[in-house]
Amino acid sequence: MPIFLQNAFFSRLLALIFGLFLYALGIVMTIKANVGLAPWDVLHWGISKQTGISIGTASVYTGLVICLVIYFLKEKMGIGTVLNMLFIGVFIDVIIALNIVPFMHTYYTGVPFLILGIFIIAFGSFYYMRSGFGAGPRDSLMVAINRNSAFSIGTARVMIEGSVLLLGYFLGGIVGIGTVLAGLGVSFAVQQVFKWMNFDVKAVQHENLADTWGKWRSKIISR
Repeated sequence: MPIFLQNAFFSRLLALIFGLFLYALGIVMTIKANVGLAPWDVLHWGISKQTGISIGTASVYTGLVICLVIYFLKEKMGIGTVLNMLFIGVFIDVIIALNIVPFMHTYYTGVPFLILGIFIIAFGSFYYMRSGFGAGPRDSLMVAINRNSAFSIGTARVMIEGSVLLLGYFLGGIVGIGTVLAGLGVSFAVQQVFKWMNFDVKAVQHENLADTWGKWRSKIISR
């Protein structure tokens, strides 16, 4: 085994990046399923259509805005939050540019392909959540709203995804049966994958940026 892989930090970092790649691959599959986009991707597609930027770039810019919001809401962010914001959008554009994911032309192939994509997203969630570097910007926004209001986590998610779906629709995002399946199916798929992988998300102690910096600073000083 290479020496750098024996370092717990770099092993976790690779797991995080691998998870983000899987997440992006799953998103591209749901796009290529051609039966409607997930709520956030409806927004990204609408922004892309109105501005001419790629859907991956739209995802990055959206994530950046969300990071600014959660910063002002005093929600802690980790390396995973920042890399989630950057890498998923980059990976989406790379995968689309490589044209390695086929385009579905009928509902009979599109719906199963979308469901497969949803489970790929769930496996991506498993790897990046297990790394312990913090939640993604969109999940952090949901938690921040929950902590700063009387809304439950579930209500906060419905409010957020409903709002971005509506905005994305008016911007020209693609809505269809896949939108409903993705909106309802991702949580189910994540629960199933976590069960299959025997993963208890509550057992993970996520590091924020200050925690990670503190660990590296102590190592540098000890040397």
